[in-house]
Formats: sequence, structure tokens, C-alpha cells
Amino acid sequence: MPDENLGPVLVVDAGSSSLHLTVLDDDRNVLARHDSSSAPGDDVPDLLRQVLRETPPPAAVGHRVVHSGPGLHGHTLVDDRVRAHLDRAADLAPLHVPPALTALDAARELLPDVPHAACFDTVFHTGLPAAAREYAVPAVWREEYGLRRYGFHGLSYAWALARTAELLGRPSERLHVVIAHLGGGCSACAVRDGRSADTTMGFTPLEGLVMSHRSGSVDPGALTWLQTRHRLSPDDVDDALNHRSGLLGLSGTSDDTRDLVRDRAAGDERAALALDVFTHHCRRGIAAMAASLDRLDALVFTGEIGEDQPEVREEVCGRLAALGLSGGLRTPDGDRPGRPEVVSGPDAAVPVVVVPTGETQQVDHETRALLRGSPR
Repeated sequence: MPDENLGPVLVVDAGSSSLHLTVLDDDRNVLARHDSSSAPGDDVPDLLRQVLRETPPPAAVGHRVVHSGPGLHGHTLVDDRVRAHLDRAADLAPLHVPPALTALDAARELLPDVPHAACFDTVFHTGLPAAAREYAVPAVWREEYGLRRYGFHGLSYAWALARTAELLGRPSERLHVVIAHLGGGCSACAVRDGRSADTTMGFTPLEGLVMSHRSGSVDPGALTWLQTRHRLSPDDVDDALNHRSGLLGLSGTSDDTRDLVRDRAAGDERAALALDVFTHHCRRGIAAMAASLDRLDALVFTGEIGEDQPEVREEVCGRLAALGLSGGLRTPDGDRPGRPEVVSGPDAAVPVVVVPTGETQQVDHETRALLRGSPR
């Protein structure tokens, strides 16, 4: 397909407890948007119709899907074969893929005559070096069961990398950066010459950093101990680690850093502990990612927390002097919302960059790229 304008693209981003529908034109202008704070369900067709009434008919639909599973290694147009494959990937990210498939099925039924693209968070990490990809477990687990590290937040990383390259005036293929996506889910990624070299999330989005209500990495011996000594079932452990841990489990009150910063200032010791553990794990993850680089050209923050929580950025950078980072960061300019900025001082040895979250725009970009590369 030639590089002419394609027209509007509907981006569907369905999560475990949210649904975001956005229609963008060829210049990335938002024509319509709907945000729901509940998981996709029977109401998805009505919500889609509501958004579509506000815009011209979309030329395509792009779907954010967290996990591609073992058999898909690139963003792809959805047909029945791909759709069947995604069912097999659903148990690898049970909080995220089933809601995405609910929305995908509803959109394909409502819009059967336009192409639908599945854009995966795992694709950014498909070239992970073997040393970063493989777990040190028996061969049968790796070769027959497919146990390996996939990595996630790839759409966010791709967007943040491109914006950082533009901001710094350097090609992304020549950058060595660590990107920290801090939001409801949290991870860090080492980008070496424009490619993912390591990342903190692994086989599922549960590994790695402490998150809003997910635990991040826990000693696997502790999990087997809980099951054998305290008779917790696998379902009990899974529910606790995914829903009742992280900032929520530490604070006992909230999984939102804004609440915790306020409560810490009011003397809440559990809020203070939650933030201390969270920022400690962020620092440790960032430092681990830097070990996969020859140098650190920038530290990039993105995600809702990374973008909007200056206290977290300050506490992370202020105690990473070993990487050439320092505190004293400024808050992004409120007169330039939505634009990436360098928030470190002009004399900083390593620039600290804040890039507003751009997963929706990246899905739009990848969908258009697929269409331009496909015969009509």
C-alpha cells in the first residue's frame, strides 16, 4: 500500500480493569476518545458504537495485546488463525490477554470489513540476547514447556525511545539508555543501539519491579514454602501476588503513589515503607539494566507514575550516583503538556528524560505501518 493518508484508526486498549478507545487521524490528532475504569464485558459493542458515532468510519482498528505467545514474533493483522493462536497465549498473561480478546472479538464483529491489527508488548523484546532471555532451569522446562523471558511494555518502550532520540538529536540506533515504565505495571528496559538488551519482566508481567498491586519478583522458595507449609493453593498465591501485593500490600490503604506521598507527609509509616520499597526496587532494576550497556546516554521515565510523580523520580535518581545520576530534577513544564522533556540540569552527567506515555500512539503507528506494508 503506498504511503498516502489512510484515514482514521481506532485504537483499542483493553486491560484487566480498564478499556480505552481512541480514534486518531493521520496526524495523530484525537478525533474521539472513551475511557472506562471497568474491565471489558458485554457493554463493549455499545461503547464502540458510541465512539464511532463521533468520527468518520475507521480505516483500521489497532488492538494492544500484552502477550504474543511463543508463535508470533511481530505485530500482525488478525485473521482466524492468529485469533486462535491468541487463545493459546491467554494463560501467559491472564490479567491482560482475555480482556483484550473480549474487545477484539467485539470490534471484529462490529467492523468486519476493516483490517484489525494485533500490536504486542512483547515484540520489542523479540531479539533479547540468550543470556537475558533464558532461565537457568531444566532443559525440558525451556524446550518442551517454552519457559523463557518475554518482556513487556514494549509499545511504551518503542514510543519512549523514538521520542528520546528526537529530543536528544541522536539516532535511536546509536543510543544506550535505560527506560523505566512506571505505572500500574512497572518495568525497566536496557536499550542498546535501539534494541532491547534486557528487561525486568519475564515469562509473565509479574516478574521484576514492585508494582501498584502486583508483587514483582519474590523468592520462588518462599512461594513453594507457602504452598507446602501453609497450604496455600496455587490460586491463592496467584491472586495474592497479582491483586493484593505491591504498593497496596505494603501500605494496606492504596496502590496509588499520589495517595502514598500525601499519607507519608502526614506521618503514615506504612505509606513511607511502601514508597521506600518501591523506589529501592526501581533503583535496583535500573542499575541492573545499566549492566547490559556500555554507557548510559540517558535515563528515561514514562508511564503514569514516571510521568506524573516527581517525588518518585527524585528519590530514584538522587540515590543512583554510581550511575552518574543525581537529584535536583525539575518538574516538567506545565505549559508543554504531552511533550518529552529533559528534567535534569544542564550540567548533568546523564540526562534524565520524561516522556509522556504513548502506547496508544504507538499502536496507531504500528497499525498504519502494517497496512502500508500489506497489499490491498
